Amino acid sequence: MRFQKRGIHTVLCGDMPRAFVLSFAVLAMGSTAYIATPTVAYAQEFRFTTVAIEGNGRVSAETILSYAGIARGQGVSAGELNDAYQRVLGAGLFESVEFIPQGSRLVIKVAEYPTVSRINIEGNSKIKDDTLLSSLQTQVRRVYSPSTVEFDAAAITEIYETKGQLAATVTPRIIRRPDNRVDVVFEVTEGKGVEVERLTFVGNRAFSDARLRRVLETKQAGLLRFVVGRDTFAEDRVEFDKRVLADFYTSRGYVDFEMLNVAAEFSRERNAYFLTFNVREGQSFDFGTMTAVSEYDGADVAEFQKVLNIRSGQTYSPVAVENVVERMEILATKKGLDFLRVEPRVTRNDRDQTLDIEFVLVRGPRIFVERIDIEGNATTLDRVVRQKFQIVEGDPFNPRQIREAASRIRALGFFSDVRVDAREGSNSQQVVVDVDVDESPTGSFSFGANYSVSSGVNFVASFSERNFLGRGQTLSFSLTTQLDDGSLGFNFTEPAFLGRDVAFGLSAGYGFSEPSYADHTEKNIFVSPSLTFPLSERGRLSLRYRAGVNELTNPDDNDLPDIIEDDISAGEVFQQSVGYTYSFDTSRSGVESGAGFAFKFSQDYAGLGGDVEYLKNSAEFTANSSLFNEEVNVSATFEGGMIDGNGTNTRVSDRYFSGTSIIRGFEPGGIGPRDTDTDLALGGNFYAVARLETDFPLGLPEEYGIKGGLFLDHGAIWGLDDATGADGSEDLSWRTVIGASIFLKTPIGPLRFNFTHALQKEDYDIEQNFDLTIATEF
Repeated sequence: MRFQKRGIHTVLCGDMPRAFVLSFAVLAMGSTAYIATPTVAYAQEFRFTTVAIEGNGRVSAETILSYAGIARGQGVSAGELNDAYQRVLGAGLFESVEFIPQGSRLVIKVAEYPTVSRINIEGNSKIKDDTLLSSLQTQVRRVYSPSTVEFDAAAITEIYETKGQLAATVTPRIIRRPDNRVDVVFEVTEGKGVEVERLTFVGNRAFSDARLRRVLETKQAGLLRFVVGRDTFAEDRVEFDKRVLADFYTSRGYVDFEMLNVAAEFSRERNAYFLTFNVREGQSFDFGTMTAVSEYDGADVAEFQKVLNIRSGQTYSPVAVENVVERMEILATKKGLDFLRVEPRVTRNDRDQTLDIEFVLVRGPRIFVERIDIEGNATTLDRVVRQKFQIVEGDPFNPRQIREAASRIRALGFFSDVRVDAREGSNSQQVVVDVDVDESPTGSFSFGANYSVSSGVNFVASFSERNFLGRGQTLSFSLTTQLDDGSLGFNFTEPAFLGRDVAFGLSAGYGFSEPSYADHTEKNIFVSPSLTFPLSERGRLSLRYRAGVNELTNPDDNDLPDIIEDDISAGEVFQQSVGYTYSFDTSRSGVESGAGFAFKFSQDYAGLGGDVEYLKNSAEFTANSSLFNEEVNVSATFEGGMIDGNGTNTRVSDRYFSGTSIIRGFEPGGIGPRDTDTDLALGGNFYAVARLETDFPLGLPEEYGIKGGLFLDHGAIWGLDDATGADGSEDLSWRTVIGASIFLKTPIGPLRFNFTHALQKEDYDIEQNFDLTIATEF
């Protein structure tokens, strides 16, 4: 800088670290004397009559002057001039700023930040671009900001950390382009994910480590670590596991369960974690005395006692208590008892480890729902979310109903996050329910293959959209093909038909096949609408209509039994049928115990103006349970069916054939009525089977995905309208098969190996002592 008598030449440059520099230069001669001589300091003041702006393009001069805050002709001190410089630089619009006083004229030189023309992410293979780009605040065609880019780099790093990639680093780069544009590139170095090498528990006595590991989302690294995406350490996943583990224990009666801490230790090589969950189980409690008590005038306790379906001695579960509260409050709504609330009051009996519960009917606060606000649903229509609420504007406010509505919204699977909160409305007696959701992808396209010993390889392609046009509807197409046959299917479901709890379905399909147990071919074309609705809490009824065309052909002119030749000679036949299915299911999923049973009964009647007439009945009962602290799962299934041609011969395409879905250990068509001349399976009008099955761990680490199983099948297929020249058509002959299974989870899909041996069979049966099934999608 030069010292000038008339003023000081002051330069404030963005290249300097935000410092306003006042430089005084003195002449070489007499400088020492100048320094040594005491002088009087005067505060310097600037006064500018003109302010010139240079270098601006997008940002107007008026905007820059507004940031500077310097008025023409106004006295400005050096400190105030420095503050003006800091304000302009701090606006985040310029790479560099210079304040150059020139007597009564101030020149402000700026260099604007460039515009972002493109954003790229390089080096990422474990996380897709779309996932990372959605987290960025830097946007194309917006002004480049170094601080925003640094923030985005940290956000990408955080995403990798949530996936267990703690060693990942992100370096932002810029590539200069013409016309003051830049490309922003985030260079990702992923590194190796830090795996969970060992996952153990301390304090667990009732359940083994292996059983508890199956509950957790975090998995232990093992042989299949290259495909197990959950064996890397992630803090968010561990927090989720702590909640899931608490729910697991409390749903089994451990009301005193505590999660003391989770210790995460690095291995000596610092390439793996050792996770230890320290728990205090406590004792398991059962339900004791269950009663209903009323503090609400006008409520008949006897009516509410009838819906109390918890039995004394049953293992305590908060879900069971919540279900009773829900039934009672629904009953109160039906009885017109507004603001009735049910408070479960628990009495603890430590001596016999039971919990007595009084369901007390009380009058809740007189609060109404003013409105329900829904935000964040960019695709999903508001009505899809509102349908999950059992209340509308103007109804009495019930916190339990709000919590249950939130659970139902999450169960849709349309949103990655759902937040439902209640806040005070326009007055103290009004409540506004806020629903904030984050959309997630609901469509999928997949192709893959499945394989079994009997049918060989099937290639499968499918498209599915679970939230079609944001209406909550399901739309899917599927294509299955082999060398000699194939099928094309279409399905559509409207879960809230006419705004009610009624599901409307429409399915259609085309198929051409040559069954492995037959020498003829079969063509099917059909369309089937249906309605499904609840009859009770666990019971549902489905009504359906089906119309289609069926045709059997003999393109190779094979020698076929007369009973099949008759069906072929009929040519193309038109079939119409109506039917229903009633189902009742008490089984539970999730962290709840899987014990329960399911029952299903179906009837279909054909003959409504079609070419075929029959009445088809089927029933199925399945029970599931767990033994040895849920280490072993057991199930029993009893199933049967019959078809009556109402005086006419049933068609071979409508009769029952053996297969793995009915009785294992035999080839498809391997049991049941069989033509003595051609040895072809004819199918039967009746079938009955009992299946007992168990699966259990083999002592191998759970992350290997290997389990064992044993099963026993006992059943038969019999009965023909025309039994001429057929074995097993009239006599009921039971078959009994025992078998062992190995279940294996692999990168290409779940595998099941079945090894069987027939204890009871007929000479003409065709056994299949080994079976392998696999299914996979890409």
